[in-house]
Amino acid sequence: MKKTFLFLVAGGSASGKSTVVQEILEKAGLEDVLIIKHDDYYNDQSEMTQEERYAINYDHPDSLDNELLYEHLSKLLKGETVLKPTYDFVLHNRSDVVEEIHPKPIIIVEGILVLENEKIRNLSSLNLFVELDDDTRFIRRLLRDINERGRTLESVIKQYQKTVKPMFHKYIKPTKRHADVIIPNERQHDNAVDLIVARIKEIIGQKE
Repeated sequence: MKKTFLFLVAGGSASGKSTVVQEILEKAGLEDVLIIKHDDYYNDQSEMTQEERYAINYDHPDSLDNELLYEHLSKLLKGETVLKPTYDFVLHNRSDVVEEIHPKPIIIVEGILVLENEKIRNLSSLNLFVELDDDTRFIRRLLRDINERGRTLESVIKQYQKTVKPMFHKYIKPTKRHADVIIPNERQHDNAVDLIVARIKEIIGQKE
């Protein structure tokens, strides 16, 4: 089996990480790619009540099962198959669905805190950080959480003020220092994407 390469993509909530990743994959002409959401590795909270789950700070590093993610990434990089958890944003807990995922030549992990964990960073070949101003991210998050995750306007605003914004500045934004490339997402970022595509091709040994 060909060597597998891991890339990490971080950035604030609703900064446009998934959109940037898709643009990179399209420009690089990459199709055999495994994309993993760090969100699926939120801690199992089955023993908690719904009220207790609501009170969890989901923007703190301790809310994530990074040991399990590290274990799974290590196995995938060795060519092994793993059973990945999935997360239910309505229930604030892992769902009953488990996905069997197989290693692919390129693995991309997206998440707000994916660059915070040193062990996971040490597995990576390329680290990216997608940057967008606070106001735009809040508006995007508001629309997403109401339309896709069953949240109320009041709950989204309360969570943003209580944890999302302060945790971004305390834990997420500082991880920019671990990024190989910082992508400003408030304007055209063709140059940054072209740079990343060239680097990816260099890493995996592709030729134009």
